[in-house]
Amino acid sequence: MKVTINIDCTPEEARAFMGLPDISAAQEAVVEEWQRQAMGAMSAIDPQSLFKAWMPAGAGGDAWEQFQNSFWPAMNPDGEKPKS
Repeated sequence: MKVTINIDCTPEEARAFMGLPDISAAQEAVVEEWQRQAMGAMSAIDPQSLFKAWMPAGAGGDAWEQFQNSFWPAMNPDGEKPKS
């Protein structure tokens, strides 16, 4: 035997019926703090330091050229740098 009961209620009504606490105020506070921290982190991002972090350590000034050259074999079947 299979019995199905459908109850139409809001999440707040379901929590109250089950005796669960209302934590919406705490949830709002946590979300606001996450948003504040995310906005602070995004405003502190310096594109130049981010780019340096992505480049290999000790690569020097030609790091970007080395990075580009690592892609040429995949882009060109001959594996050569394209002629400008």
